[in-house]
Amino acid sequence: MTTTEAATAPLQFLRQRNLQAKSDAEREAILADPGFGQHFTDHMVDLCWSEKGGWHRPRVRPYGPLSIDPAAAVLHYAQEIFEGLKAYRHADGSVWTFRAEQNALRLQRSARRLALPELPVAHFLQSIEEILTIDEAWVPGAPETSLYLRPFMWAKEAFLGVRPARKVEYTLIASPAGAYFTGGVEPVSIWLSSSYSRAGEGGMGAAKTGGNYAASLLPQQEAYANGCSQVLFLDALEHRYVEELGGMNVFLVYGDGRLVTPATSGTILEGITRDSIIQLAKDRGLAVEERQVSLDEWREGVESGAITEVFACGTAAVVTPIAELKGADFSIVNPAVGSDSLTLSLREELTGIQYGRVEDRHGWMTKVTG
Repeated sequence: MTTTEAATAPLQFLRQRNLQAKSDAEREAILADPGFGQHFTDHMVDLCWSEKGGWHRPRVRPYGPLSIDPAAAVLHYAQEIFEGLKAYRHADGSVWTFRAEQNALRLQRSARRLALPELPVAHFLQSIEEILTIDEAWVPGAPETSLYLRPFMWAKEAFLGVRPARKVEYTLIASPAGAYFTGGVEPVSIWLSSSYSRAGEGGMGAAKTGGNYAASLLPQQEAYANGCSQVLFLDALEHRYVEELGGMNVFLVYGDGRLVTPATSGTILEGITRDSIIQLAKDRGLAVEERQVSLDEWREGVESGAITEVFACGTAAVVTPIAELKGADFSIVNPAVGSDSLTLSLREELTGIQYGRVEDRHGWMTKVTG
């Protein structure tokens, strides 16, 4: 067997059932109103990696605390990455994932940037299958609900010293997620951060790592204080160009049929929802421009009427209209998004694919159970 074949051969997971698993009644009570990230399924998946042994000890075990040494490198040097994706229950009861291989590839890109080992795509997908098989009952069936999957990788070697860890753990947990918008899609107000940058050129902006999100927490508090639900960052060099929100990508819709979005040039996370929206727009014959987008272009486009819609997109909310961009001394009030808008039409098409209501022309969905 070649090295490549050995790396991608199916893993033999040790499966340990949770003897303290929630009862059917307890689980159903949670699924009736799960919120987001508040409850977790009965099991978790983990894999170890060492410099000498590679990936080993694949396990499915009861959900519970991690055993971590106080000197673990992740606690001192933030060598950690993660992903976020969802599993969807279709009308026939089957459970599907959406473009999970893209999450696996992005995890590999993040790993390279953080000097972590790259988990083979096959191992990533098998871990997803393992948790969805053992905790299939946790996938909710109510409209627009899902099971959120959180794979993450962290440096567990105990040492003090600035170098890549030689022992790493990959862990996967799952959490039922309620409908993001319970009363219909709601436009959001966004706060422009003028004092802070999310990432700089050559930094970690394109990696999905906790440090990027930690950097957004203080400006996010500023956004809340000003009545906004998200914060928008500009480029770190000139402070002129739109980058992304704390956890979502941005699109401007022009009246002439163009979609414009900031290019992922190393400082912006390559969103999988973003990529899917671009493909669906191109399917409709729309022109999509990935390039620098200045704050002035946004302001002037709204004032002239050239920009007809503005929206953000990400895994949690899928597509969200942006009603207003606020700053310390200005406000850009975007055009109202009607029921016939491109924003809501793209959202309806994408969620329709995810829940099996719309034809999956690109083979994005993978059936896992049912």
